[in-house]
Amino acid sequence: MNDRAAHANSFGPAADIYERGRPSYPAAALDWLLPPGSPRVVDLGAGTGKLTRQIKERGLSVTAVEPSEGMLAKLKQSVPGVPAVLGSAERIPLPDGSAEAVLVAQAWHWVDPQRAAPEIARVLTPGGRLGLLWNLRDERADWVRRLGEIIGSQESERDTAVGTPFGPVEIAHFEWTETLGPERLIDMVASRSYVILLEPDERAALLMEVRRLMATHPDLVGRTEFKLPYITECARATVLS
Repeated sequence: MNDRAAHANSFGPAADIYERGRPSYPAAALDWLLPPGSPRVVDLGAGTGKLTRQIKERGLSVTAVEPSEGMLAKLKQSVPGVPAVLGSAERIPLPDGSAEAVLVAQAWHWVDPQRAAPEIARVLTPGGRLGLLWNLRDERADWVRRLGEIIGSQESERDTAVGTPFGPVEIAHFEWTETLGPERLIDMVASRSYVILLEPDERAALLMEVRRLMATHPDLVGRTEFKLPYITECARATVLS
């Protein structure tokens, strides 16, 4: 297994931590990504159902597709009643024209776009839309910058290229904040793929550094809740006729 595959397959055993620690997505981002009159949506690379839940709450018909059996099992517990199937962006187990929109949250960097784009286009109706989104910590806040120094800022590198048979990619950014406490911050850090893959003593040392930050930084010390600022980067493209 290569390094990319190891990271992509690391989440299953950490599904509970992922569900507890990962943030949701701002409503404005979904407003921008979902085309008007898109009653059927596929959440591709759905993880534990963070985005699936939000799509369902909009009254839309959503099908979750996830390559990890562990994550899929957690999704079925977290968002009961939603169709959820094992699959990947390169092999989606759904019929042609199954949805007006396909959304991919926090997962496009694990995808082979040359294989995935035609497969996604296949399950979309004519003129259907692909939407990509990433939650990025806003490191203009000092404590968030310090957190990035401890755990790394690898999430700053994203490739929004989609390719044939989709048209031009549009980009938008949405700023928002999430309220969380110390243990959820630890879970968020612990749910990152490279942290999951660390040796146990290395992972423990890194999480101890995060706890030390919370115990010493003036914006965090003594607080049971604090705000973590995010910038959600979104990309959208439409299937060419």
